[in-house]
Amino acid sequence: MTEASPQFLLSPGPHLRSGLTTKQIMWWVNVSLAPIFLWAISIYGVRVVWVLVSGVLGALFAEGFVNKCRHQKQTLGDGSAVLTGILLVGTLSPGIPIWMPFTGSFVAIVFAKMLFGGLGYNIFNPALIGRAFLMATFPLAMTTTWLKARPGLFFPPDAVTQATPLNILKMEGLTSAVKTLGLGSKFYGELFLGLRAGSIGEVSVLLILLGAGLLLWKGIIKLPIPLSILAGLGLIAIFSKVPLFHLLTGGVWFGAFFMATDYVTAPMSPKAQIIFGLCVGLITGVIRLWGGYPEGICYAILIMNAVTPALNRWFRPSRPKWEGTPS
Repeated sequence: MTEASPQFLLSPGPHLRSGLTTKQIMWWVNVSLAPIFLWAISIYGVRVVWVLVSGVLGALFAEGFVNKCRHQKQTLGDGSAVLTGILLVGTLSPGIPIWMPFTGSFVAIVFAKMLFGGLGYNIFNPALIGRAFLMATFPLAMTTTWLKARPGLFFPPDAVTQATPLNILKMEGLTSAVKTLGLGSKFYGELFLGLRAGSIGEVSVLLILLGAGLLLWKGIIKLPIPLSILAGLGLIAIFSKVPLFHLLTGGVWFGAFFMATDYVTAPMSPKAQIIFGLCVGLITGVIRLWGGYPEGICYAILIMNAVTPALNRWFRPSRPKWEGTPS
């Protein structure tokens, strides 16, 4: 009887284990987004379904195409490409031309994910790169195709366009926004529930919190980044005289819980995550109040994605010192 030879395994860090695989995490995030998109379909109509299908197909086609060209094993089943397509669609207006989400997802997967080496190697959030690309190339379609929310109308006969609350505030000023939108308790209640024009994934704060609650329960995301983003935006929004308006409109909740918490493009240590989140919130507020765009969460997260490697270096966890071991 011979004894088994001991094995000495080497692998790159970090050596952290989770109860969920990467594939399981991706599909849980996809599942958590389901209530948000069902609500969008109910208030904007079945057109949202075709926008969603277009975005997901664009992401799957791009990833499959690159894997085929590189003679690599297909990775379509890990859920990451599907998630990129869904997240991108969540940042788009429901009235956008159907072919645009496909184009945005294709660009996002090819240029922000696959060219960097695939899942886990990208520097920037791919879905936000796709949105930034569409915003730069098709600004008219990206900013004029908002639809009025009509709850209960899964099959509305005609779409009715309506500016978003942030657009009204940016283009017409606070006085006009108060007159047009009311800004009373009923208005803020409708913002929280999602009875307004806006991007597909951003309209209902309530359902975003429901999806985020599922991810928190599964241990997939943690609170430092989302709460820091909301705190940072709140600090800047004080200067607007309507801070609650800024906290309940736009894509800040969707971005804070589903975009900024991306494992690959966000810092790892809690201190770095808080700084990351605060800066995202502050930049978002600066763009909204003094920039040219009514919304700024997309560019704020992309800017801080670029700072993430530095934050990881500046806030590296200290190595425990054991007696007799080298420092």
